[in-house]
Amino acid sequence: MSAVRALGGDGGVAADAAADLAARYAEPHRRYHDTAHVLAVLRDSAALAADLGLPPEERATLALAAAAHDVVYDGRPGDDERRSAEWAVSWLRRAGVRPEHVARVEELVLATLTHAAPDGDATVQALLDADLAILGAEEVAYDRYRSAVRAEYAAIPDELWRTGRSAVLSDLLARDPLYATAAARSRWEAAAKANLARELAALRTR
Repeated sequence: MSAVRALGGDGGVAADAAADLAARYAEPHRRYHDTAHVLAVLRDSAALAADLGLPPEERATLALAAAAHDVVYDGRPGDDERRSAEWAVSWLRRAGVRPEHVARVEELVLATLTHAAPDGDATVQALLDADLAILGAEEVAYDRYRSAVRAEYAAIPDELWRTGRSAVLSDLLARDPLYATAAARSRWEAAAKANLARELAALRTR
């Protein structure tokens, strides 16, 4: 990965990690948090980084965090993010990435645990906004996302799912704004709020 080399790491070790990444994101139990999702987050976070004018080293750490943020996905919120961060730290250290950059990637991945973007940290904001970009997709794409997430939690009974999912949607709708960066708000905010409200209404009428 060029991002690893940009941070002083060994490209050979990075290639091995990339193969592991690809295998993990192709795991059969993933319906939404898969290869397509991580590629979308990489794309959207890079676009936001360009809009924000982030310096090269921050762009590199952002790319690595975007690649690793869902590398562990077993449907256990909190534990998945922590284990993803541990995975990233382990291989970045093996690759010889400088410690301050390893710590920064870990910080970014762990930020996806709460999805609370701190004021003044544009890199975290770019990652979290990119991770939620799907919420602002066109209705057909959003409905595919909604169905895919439900499939990942197929073991949860419908009533429990409706309760838990409604709480998540209500929390997202209460955020004003939903997205931390101006570019993300311009691109996705209005559509995201409409999609979230539409899904919440559907859950409440069942």
